[in-house]
Amino acid sequence: MWVYIEKISEYVNQEITIKGWLYNIRSSGKLMFPELRDGTGIIQGVVSKKEVSEKVWDDFSKLTQESSIIVQGTVSKHPKKEDVFELQIKGLEIVSIAEPYPITPKEHGVDFLADRRHLWIRSQKQSAILRVRNEIIQSIREYFYNNGFILFDAPIFTPNACEGTSTLFSTDYFDLGKAYLSQSGQLYAEAGALALGKVYTLGPTFRAEYSMTRRHITEFWMMEPEMAYYDINDNMDLIEDFLEYVVQRVIKNKKKELDILERDITKLEKVKKPFPRISYDEAVEILRAKDIPLIKRTDNVEEQIRPFPWGEDFGAPHEEAIVENFDKPVLVHHWPAEAKAFYMKRDPENPKLALGVDVLAPEGFGEIIGGSQREDNLEILTKSIESHGLPMSEFEWYLDLRKYGSVPHSGFGLGIERMVTWICNLEHIRESIPFVRRPNRIRP
Repeated sequence: MWVYIEKISEYVNQEITIKGWLYNIRSSGKLMFPELRDGTGIIQGVVSKKEVSEKVWDDFSKLTQESSIIVQGTVSKHPKKEDVFELQIKGLEIVSIAEPYPITPKEHGVDFLADRRHLWIRSQKQSAILRVRNEIIQSIREYFYNNGFILFDAPIFTPNACEGTSTLFSTDYFDLGKAYLSQSGQLYAEAGALALGKVYTLGPTFRAEYSMTRRHITEFWMMEPEMAYYDINDNMDLIEDFLEYVVQRVIKNKKKELDILERDITKLEKVKKPFPRISYDEAVEILRAKDIPLIKRTDNVEEQIRPFPWGEDFGAPHEEAIVENFDKPVLVHHWPAEAKAFYMKRDPENPKLALGVDVLAPEGFGEIIGGSQREDNLEILTKSIESHGLPMSEFEWYLDLRKYGSVPHSGFGLGIERMVTWICNLEHIRESIPFVRRPNRIRP
């Protein structure tokens, strides 16, 4: 009976078959202890020379790391460890003997591992990260499905930009001129919301920004809900409910993986609503109180500006300082309009402010969500597109949404990789996606 390792606890004292690979092996005289992996987990096997045929014993002696094998044996509880199981092996079929494996348990540099990412993902830690990523995405889909949202697939090729063309990858598109790889599905999601009420998009997005920080990659996945008749406060309520659901579900369903990653889940357990909400003005006051300057670099000359000037966006040091005294995600709202995108609605009580919200993860992981109430006034939106120097012809369809039944509406975008990085407590975002794309990496 073929059984996956993740289900092994259901087959104690039964004879089963495992199809997988040799993860590691050690020997002590007349016993061998192969570690087997099958993609769902790792289990230790026990091979006793007196309990198996001479051929099985000799075949195990030939195996190299990552050799593909099929083994038969009886499941037993570990004699000393609770909830740990072993396989008392009786039979072995060699599918393929692996060549000397270039990635072994010893330390390797990041570039070495990144060049061999197709093999690196077989390691315990990387597999655990990808399983948590899968759980996050499944949680997202389940949350929105259960709350009446419709999955709305946005195109990857677009004729226009959400936030200007300076960070877009372009390509020739037949006889129609330039097309761009999408940096967001938001504009299309707005059309979906005005048709279906509540929608969300989930797909790959691209930013042609030459950034080599630990938080940036050029190809990433975005989840973007959009809701008709939601104002900025409705939007923030949804963000809180959504984040609590996803984080708590991951804790519940992926404890084993979080243990492998040595993640302190007591910090994640605190991610329950309500979350702190502070205005941009209050965030600036926090930075000024902590004397965190704005860093400007011109011609390789670094200048520190104190106190932090109102109207500037926040960088990583500022985000870390803002959340330092909080143990939950922090919602920073009512941003300077000039620092935000053209589609954000201005605050009717103070047009210098936009009804935007950024969510900063605790523990210094930075922005994971950006959202806003969208501008629903045709005249104001038209002027905003013009003032940002965007081609009006490419936004005619977007303006139609304000001509034919415009309503207040809001939405936000969540970067999947940033969410994974935070929940898994990763030092660098590059480990949060199966194959990373950065300005200096397009292989494998």
